[in-house]
Amino acid sequence: MHNSADLQEIVDEIAARLGASATLEDRSFRLLAYGAQHGDIDTVRQESILRRRATGEVREYFERYGIARANGPVRIPADAELGVLARVCWPLRHADVTYGYLWLLDPGELTGPGGQLGAGERAGSGERAGAGGHAGSGGQAGSGGQAGSGGRAGSGGLIDERLLAAAPLVARAAAALAQEARSRQDLGRGLRALLSADPEERAGASIEVPGPVAAIAVRESQERVAALWTLPRGVLARAGSPVALLAPAHLAGEVAQTMQSAYGTAAGIGATRTDPADAWLSWREARQALRIAEHFPRHAPIARWEDLGVHRLLARLGQADLRELAAEIAALDAELAQTVEVYLDRGGHVQKTAAELGIHRQTLYYRLGKAERLIHRDLSDGDDRLAVHMGLKAARLRPHDQP
Repeated sequence: MHNSADLQEIVDEIAARLGASATLEDRSFRLLAYGAQHGDIDTVRQESILRRRATGEVREYFERYGIARANGPVRIPADAELGVLARVCWPLRHADVTYGYLWLLDPGELTGPGGQLGAGERAGSGERAGAGGHAGSGGQAGSGGQAGSGGRAGSGGLIDERLLAAAPLVARAAAALAQEARSRQDLGRGLRALLSADPEERAGASIEVPGPVAAIAVRESQERVAALWTLPRGVLARAGSPVALLAPAHLAGEVAQTMQSAYGTAAGIGATRTDPADAWLSWREARQALRIAEHFPRHAPIARWEDLGVHRLLARLGQADLRELAAEIAALDAELAQTVEVYLDRGGHVQKTAAELGIHRQTLYYRLGKAERLIHRDLSDGDDRLAVHMGLKAARLRPHDQP
């Protein structure tokens, strides 16, 4: 992980040199460091400092100016509705990859002789700031590809000399974030050992992470690829089937949502463990929760282990036990199985069941009676109802190609 003290030192020095309020965030707009306040403060800066992250609406506004691919500083105009003051965004790029952003509150003082920094304002009138090389069309400054390369801001004039003086510090921050990304990839490769059920393999894990943590299992996709390195700091990830992640407990839900959306599949979150040495237990639960999320719509697309109730017992069962339970309802066709399951899910409430299935109550009674005759069970008997209900749930976890 990168040195937070080093990043804070960089931000403080930039703020002092430029006389502007400076904030440093990672690529997911999570706050990493911020300098002393200079002049006015807006809602966005307050929220970033207090909540450690900008809102989705604000992030979308900023991204309209092409900051993710800009090669130099981009001016972002004010927006009263969002509570945004005018500012300069300096993407932290290293080896042509953006790892974060430096934000400078600025009413227009950090500009070139032409009064512009690359005219990011054009995107505000409907044009998206592009990723090309001309600041006049994309809101970018600098003719080089790296942070701090300086040079001309396209047709907008030279970058302010104070900005040029801060360029080495920006490059230093970008390099630090790039190094962290590489370190996280190395740690991700060691995540397999940390999450292993084999105590000997876990003993050889060289990863040290602070607790509390929660493991996340995400089903991979053949059509989509997620950039694991862009996840918030402190999150470890390993590609595989399923994708494995270990996150600080307070970020688990957010990370699961991000990854599930990226892959368009399902995810499971294990219970929190205070001691990271027990993360393998959370990982086991995460995989079992994923299994439930993939087979039970009410728990999809993201299932938390703590919220699964009796489904936790089902998720722990092997195929032999599931087959034995599912045998209870083997004689039912798909329509009858659905009817009985909805009926039992609704606690035997006829009106609610009929309404959900879109059928008349007499039709429901007919189907329930037919089902009882086929499986030789009485749905008014508590034990029989339990056996049938468990059988229906177990059948969902059985592979479709197995009898």
